[in-house]
Amino acid sequence: MRIHEFTTIKPIKPLTPPQARINALKQQQTKAKTALSAERERQQQAKATERVQKAQQALTKARLP
Repeated sequence: MRIHEFTTIKPIKPLTPPQARINALKQQQTKAKTALSAERERQQQAKATERVQKAQQALTKARLP
């Protein structure tokens, strides 16, 4: 192997306070988007389950007479 094929890992400098704040806000935004989409999916599943239950109840009522 040649020398230029070996690359050294550059140390990561600590973030400045403004950079850290921006980074934290970006992470919060990502988490909020994920939570929002999960909540919407949960509500859609709940509505679908409710519709299925109502349909089953309507079928059983229709079969009784």
